[in-house]
Amino acid sequence: MTPAAAAILDGMPEPRDLHRVTTDGTTWILAGPVALFSYAEADAGMRNIAVVTLRQLGYGGQAVAELMGLSENYVATLRNRALRQGTAGVVRQPGARRKLAGQAWARARAWRESGISDAEIARRLGVHQSTVLRRLGPLDTQPELPAEPGPAPRPGRPAAEPESEPEHARGTDLVPARRAGLARTAGHASSGPAAGGPRIAEGGFCSRYAGAMLLHAFAGRVDAGAILAAAAGTKDRDGLRYADVALLSATSICFALGAATTEQFKHLTAACAGPLAGLQVLPDLSTLRPRLAGIADRTDPLALQAMFASAMLAADPVTSGVYYVDDHFIPYAGAKPVGKGWNNKRGRAERGHADTHVTAHDGRAVCFITGQPSGLAVTLPLALAELRKAAPAGTPIMLGFDRGGAYAQVFTHCRTEHVDWVTYRRAPLAVPSRLPVLTTISAGGRKRQVAWAEETVDLKDYGDARQITLFEHGQVALQILTSDFAACPAEILSWLKSRWREENFLKYASQNYGIDAICDYIAAVQASTKVTGNPARKTANTAVHKAEKNLAAAREAMAVMLADPAIPAAAKNQILIPAVSKTITKAEKALARAEATRGKIPAKLPANIIDPDAKVALLRTGRRGLQMVLRLLAHNAEHWLSSRLNAYLRDDDEYRAITRETIIRGLAGVITYTPAAITVTLQQPGSPRVTRALALLLEEINTAPPSLPGDNRPITYQLTASLTPPSI
Repeated sequence: MTPAAAAILDGMPEPRDLHRVTTDGTTWILAGPVALFSYAEADAGMRNIAVVTLRQLGYGGQAVAELMGLSENYVATLRNRALRQGTAGVVRQPGARRKLAGQAWARARAWRESGISDAEIARRLGVHQSTVLRRLGPLDTQPELPAEPGPAPRPGRPAAEPESEPEHARGTDLVPARRAGLARTAGHASSGPAAGGPRIAEGGFCSRYAGAMLLHAFAGRVDAGAILAAAAGTKDRDGLRYADVALLSATSICFALGAATTEQFKHLTAACAGPLAGLQVLPDLSTLRPRLAGIADRTDPLALQAMFASAMLAADPVTSGVYYVDDHFIPYAGAKPVGKGWNNKRGRAERGHADTHVTAHDGRAVCFITGQPSGLAVTLPLALAELRKAAPAGTPIMLGFDRGGAYAQVFTHCRTEHVDWVTYRRAPLAVPSRLPVLTTISAGGRKRQVAWAEETVDLKDYGDARQITLFEHGQVALQILTSDFAACPAEILSWLKSRWREENFLKYASQNYGIDAICDYIAAVQASTKVTGNPARKTANTAVHKAEKNLAAAREAMAVMLADPAIPAAAKNQILIPAVSKTITKAEKALARAEATRGKIPAKLPANIIDPDAKVALLRTGRRGLQMVLRLLAHNAEHWLSSRLNAYLRDDDEYRAITRETIIRGLAGVITYTPAAITVTLQQPGSPRVTRALALLLEEINTAPPSLPGDNRPITYQLTASLTPPSI
C-alpha cells in the first residue's frame, strides 16, 4: 500500500459518508472531507477505475453502485474484469471494432461444420455470439414437428396451403438439430422421417437409454397411445396430431430417465432419447416447452387422469378394493403471496400448495388433486370423486388413512358415500375392555402369533366403529379403527401395514420423478376468501379472560378476608363484606358484558373481509396436471416392470432399484426400425442373475409385443453379449 493510500485510510470516515459531487463537468468522489477521485464527467474509463478502487478499499458493492448510479451486477463485473485483466479490463478502447476478413468467416463456417459451438467460435474470433449467428445464419434446423396427413383440402383453398393452427399451440417453429450426437449403427442408414410426421420409418439407432424401451410394455397394457392422443387432440376433424403424441411419450420417458423437470431434459443426449418415442432426435427446449404448454392449455388434466387411471385399473384390477389417501405438502419459494400450510418435513408452516394422492393397495399411483393447503377433511371429497371415476363401477372401496386423517368429518363423508375406511387411532389410546386373543397367522411364508382384542366403540360426532387393539409383549402397541365389521382382523392389520406403500410412493416419486417440481410459475393473484381466525374475536376473548381473572381475584379476596382472624367480626360485617360484595357484583357484570360482546363477533371470517387488502396467489394447475399424468405414467410403468422382473429375480430389497438404475437408465442398446416392426437389442447387464431374470422377462413380454404410442408396429426385445455401447 502506498503512503498516500495509507494516509487516506488512516482518517477514512464511515462508508455512509461516501458521496459524489459533479460541478463544471468534473466529478469528485469524497469520503467525508477527503477527496478520493476527480475525473471528467464523460470519462467512463476513469469512472470504472474509481469503482474498482473503491471496492478494493473495502466499500461494499451496494454502496458503490448507489454512489455511482450503476447496478450491483455491473459493479461486480468491473471488479472481476480488473482482477482478471487489470486496467485493460475496465478501460475499453474507443472506436469501432475491427472488421473480420472473409477468410475468418470461412474458417468459422468450417469450425461450425466440425461441431464447434457458436460460443467457442465467437471467443476465437473476438466477437459477440450474436455476430456469429448473424453472419453464418442459424444452425441446420429441423422444422417444427408436423402432423399426420389430414383430409383433402377444402374447396377453394390451394392444396399446398397449411391448415391454420391456434396461436397457443404453435410454439417455436424451429429446433436446432444436434447432428454431432446422431449416433447410428453401421450399415443401417436411416431413411429419415416418414411422410407427414416425425415417425422413424426405417433405420438403426444406438441409444445409451435403450433399456427405457421396456416402459412401452406397460404403456401398451393401458393403451397409453389412446390416452396421449386424447391429450394431444386433433388438428382437424379426422387428422391426429401424431407429433404431439410422440412428444408426450418422449416427455414421460425422459421423466423415467431421471430428469425431474423439463429443464433437465437438456442434460440427456437428444439423439439417444428421441428414438425411444419414435423421434429421430429429442426436441429442443425451445420447441418442447411451448408445445407442452399448448397441449396443457387445451386439455382437461382431470379427464386425462381419469382415463389413465381407468385403463390401468381395468388392465390390473385392485382385487382387495383398498386404496390409501394422504396429503403431500410442496413448498413454494417464489415471491407471490401463496397460501401457507404445514410442512411435516420441517415441522413448521410454510408457503406452498398441497397434493392429495390416492394409491392402490399394491403401490400404484391412481389419481391426485392439487390446491391450497387445507386438510384431508376438505380434500377427501374431491379425491374420492376422482377415485370413483377411475375405479370400475360397483366395486367396493375401502380407504386407508394415517393418524392425520382420523377425524369424524372424514369418517362421516365415507359413510355418506358408502365407502369403508380404516385408520390408526389418534393418541391417547383407549383402554381395551376385552381380553386379548391369540391367533396364528402366515406372513411371507412364516407363521407368527398375534395377540389382539376386538370391540365396538362409540366415536364422538360419528357413531359406532370397530376397534382392534394389537398387543406386543403384554402391552398395547396400537389401535385400529374401521367401519368394516366383517373383515378378518389379521387382514385389516395387513392393510394398514401396506399403507407404508403410500409413504414410499411419495418419497421415491419425489426423488425420481419430480412430483414436487413446480411446472408453471404463473399465478393469478386475487382477493383471499380463505376462512381464517377473526382478530376481533381474539381481542374479545382476551377481554373475557381478563374479566374472569378479575372476578376470580375478587372472590379470592373475599375468602381471604373471611378467614383472617385478625379482623374483627364487626368490621367484616359492617364494612369489608359489603365492599367486597360490591366488587364481586361489578366483576360479574363486566364478565357478562364481555361475554355478550364476544357472542356477537364471529370466530372466523373470510380473509378479505378482515383485511380488504388480503391477497392470495393461485398457481395454475393445468400445465402441472398434464406433467403429473406423464410422471405417474412413468412411475407406474417402472412399478409394473419391476414387479414382473421380481417374479424371476426374487430380490424384495433391491428389485425396484435394479429395474430403475440398472435396466431403465443403465442399459445401452440398438433400436432398429423397419416398416413392419421395431426390434430392441439390449446389452446384457453385468450381473448374471439380473441377466437371467431379464431374459425371462423379455420372453414374457415378447409373447404379446407392445407398440409405441400412436404407432402400430410391434416391438420385440432381445439380449446380446456382443453389443458395443455407443461412444457418447
